[in-house]
Formats: sequence, structure tokens, C-alpha cells
Amino acid sequence: MQQKLPPPITNFDSSTALLRMLALYLHGQDFELFGGSRLGAAALAALSAIVPRGVREHIYQLGGRKEAASPEALAAFDADAAAEAIVNLYPKRRYPAIAIGSSNGAAVHLCAALGIPWLPQNLLILARESELDPDRPRDVLEKGRRHARSLLASNPDLALHHMVDPSQDRLMTREALYFRVKRLRLGQVYERFIADHLAPGGSLITIECNLQWPVVRVGERHVFQLGGVGGLTPEEYLQGSERVAAFLEAQGSRLEGWDAAPPDEHQPEAEWGFSPSLAEDVQRFAETAGCRFRRLRFDHPEELSPFVANLYRWWYRREGVGGDPERLILESFFLMDPWHVLQTASVPFWTVFNAETSVREAGRYLEAVEAFDDIRAVVFSHGMSSPGLAPMSSWLALLARARVSSGLLGVDAREYPKDFRVFLRYHNALRRLPVRPHPVKPLTLEQLDEFQSVAPLGLPRVESPEVPSAPASAAATTSASFSRAYGFCTNATGSKPSSDSSE
Repeated sequence: MQQKLPPPITNFDSSTALLRMLALYLHGQDFELFGGSRLGAAALAALSAIVPRGVREHIYQLGGRKEAASPEALAAFDADAAAEAIVNLYPKRRYPAIAIGSSNGAAVHLCAALGIPWLPQNLLILARESELDPDRPRDVLEKGRRHARSLLASNPDLALHHMVDPSQDRLMTREALYFRVKRLRLGQVYERFIADHLAPGGSLITIECNLQWPVVRVGERHVFQLGGVGGLTPEEYLQGSERVAAFLEAQGSRLEGWDAAPPDEHQPEAEWGFSPSLAEDVQRFAETAGCRFRRLRFDHPEELSPFVANLYRWWYRREGVGGDPERLILESFFLMDPWHVLQTASVPFWTVFNAETSVREAGRYLEAVEAFDDIRAVVFSHGMSSPGLAPMSSWLALLARARVSSGLLGVDAREYPKDFRVFLRYHNALRRLPVRPHPVKPLTLEQLDEFQSVAPLGLPRVESPEVPSAPASAAATTSASFSRAYGFCTNATGSKPSSDSSE
């Protein structure tokens, strides 16, 4: 089947990669980032092994330039045609629920478990531009302004979040402008897909990441964002810091910080944040169509990962298909594949990037749960030793928490964070994991509700609008009973809980 979305949508991105892997899973197939021939991918990996690192970086940049759209292509972009291409990726059948909203790896695993599609709010378009200097964000903003007018004029249901990240996306932002477009309303294509494919009595579930970021207001539906989720804080991007100055010096720059325009307001973060107007429109449609409306809300992309990991572990144990050994897979950005997670009865823990903050989140999870027999990890490489990057030693320390065995999946620890071959190797490493003889049956919405009835209240949850969000203060009182019932709690040493607290 055709895996890629048509230009000018960028396929080498979080939202499109997650979309494609979920669609392939629902078709009963695994996911390869570059698709196509396995033999061709193997040949490309072998060739990249003998190419010098500097040449590999140049090829990586050229990939971004190749996907960048001309001004004419931007002006001709049709959001409805893009939506048509998205829905056409999915099998034509009825689903018990359909998800709409934020890009999120953990949410994709939830959708895969339920056997349902996800319709993304956010897409990335790279806009071709010359003489870009990511260290001069004011200039980048102005160069984006003239491209934005025609794009927005012909697409009234979209908002444009133009972003530049001179730290983590430094290689690519020299080649193109990053335009992230967010859908503000369902639109006719999404509505028709829901009407044709949602089962009677089914649910619409909005995936809502509430992360906000300071932005400059450029136009009515156009904002500019400096930086992104990962190693630096928004304040460091705007005001500088010692590690920003050290990074710029290492890049040969005479600057000590970025020339940032002062922000006017906060808006949903460009890549992961959710624009709430879409939830209002989904609720309107649900009420009109007579289907259930539910919301999954969380404040940070990785906040959903413990919820989904615990759900998978509970689900496997409930169905009696848990692995021996019991395995956790630590994933990074779009280096993941729900097909192999479910075929191997592995528990997924998704991290948003390769930053120290992601290592800390994964570490907190491993400290809070019963130790896994086996832990595997795949780590994204973006080509830069950027501020806040987690060293490979930190990722290996997470693997050391396994009780029996551990290992990296297609990662060359010596090349990280310039290990571009990981994009070709990680799926082969996943294929080598042993497949379980009896795959788990799809999770039902009733089972999801059963899990939520015993899960800690401090975790995100799929709720109906009339159900108030659980206060975070209640988490401590509920967490202990949940741990005793399902054996997810452990002590700080990583040993198994005593017999009275295990399943």
C-alpha cells in the first residue's frame, strides 16, 4: 500500500511517521521509516557505514531540502486534499472509536491496542528558503511571513505555527522553514470518514496535550515559536543561559544567545500541543451525530507514557499473554512500531526525544514499577550535541535496571547522536525479537474503563466531558492500592515486591 502522504506534507516527521505506522498496523503490517524494499534499505545502511560523518550530515540536510516545498506548492496546498490522503491510509471498516488530536507516541500505542485510527491535528510542511540562519530567529520570522499569507488564505480551517529550533533542529533549519499547521475544525473529509467508519454507539476521543509555549503573534492564525520540546527551556531559548552560550561557541558562532523577538502570548506548542477549538468542534459533531465524546487530556507529551505502559502490562497479565521474559521497550521520538510491540507482547514506554528530561521521565517510571526482566531501547539521533542531550551512558543506565537482560535496538552507541543509520537498522532489530505464539486480542473500551477504575488518579485518563479531571493530590492515596492489586510497585532497588503485593 502507499505509505507516504503527498507533497508538500513532510513524511520525515513525528505526526506523519506515527500516522503511517498506525495505519500499517491496522492493515496487519509492520512499519519501515523509509518504506519500500528491505534490500534497498539494507544496501543504504551498508553504504552509510563507509561514508564519513561530515558527508552523512550533509546528506541528512539534503533530505530536508528535498522535502521542502516551493512558494507555488505552498500556495496550492489544500488541507482537504491532505485530509483525504490521511483517511485513505486506513482500512475501510467500522471502528469502535476514532481518535483525533495531538501527535503522541503513547497515544498511538493506545490506538493500536484498541484497534482504532487516529486523525492528526498537526502536520509539518517544510518551506523552501535560501540563506537561513537559525541563530537569527527574527530574520527567520520575516522570511516565513511572506510564505504564510498564501498558505493561510486558501485554508481557513488551519492555524500556522512557524517554528525554528536552532538547537535540536539546527541541521535541518538551515535548509527550510518549519511550518506546522494545526486543524481548527474537523472539516468535511474528517466528518465523512467518521460518519462512514465509526460503529453505531462508537466514541470519538480527542487526544489533547495542553503544553503551551511563548510565541510571537504574526497574524490572526499565524504565530512564531522559538525552540521546541527537549533539552532547553523556553526561557533559555528567549533569554539565553550558560549552556546556550557554550553551545553557540562550540558551533563557531560569535553570539552568546539568540536574537529573539519578545513573545506576545502563549499558544499550544507547535509540534505536540493541542488547539482546543478542535475539541469544541468534535463535541459539536458528536452531539449532532449521536455518538459518544470522550477526552484524553495531559499537560506534557511524556505524561501519557506511564499510563499506556501500565495499561499494556495490566492488559497482558489480564489476558495471560505476558512475555517470558517480561519486556519493556524504551522508544524515542518516531523510532517505534506498534506492530512489533504487540507481536512480541512487549510493554512500550515512549519518550519524546533524546534529552536528559526524557531519561529522567523513563527513570521515574522504572523506579515506580515492578522491575522488568528485559529492557530494550532505541534512541533517536538528530545530528547535534545540543544542550540537554542525554549522553549514551544515561540510556545504558536505564537498561541496567533490567533484572535479566537488556540491549540497544539498532543503535550504534559510538556514533550517537550522529547515528543516522539507526533510522534503517532499528526495525530490523525489532524483527529479531521473539514473537509470541498467541497475540493478544484487541483491547475493548470496556477493558480500558476497567483499567482506569483501578489506575492511579494522578495519571491521565479517557473521560467524558461531564466527568471532572481527577485532582493530582488524590494520586498518592490511590497509587498504593493500585500497586498492591496489580504488582506494578517496587522498591528503589528494583527488586520484586513481596508476595503480598504481587499479582
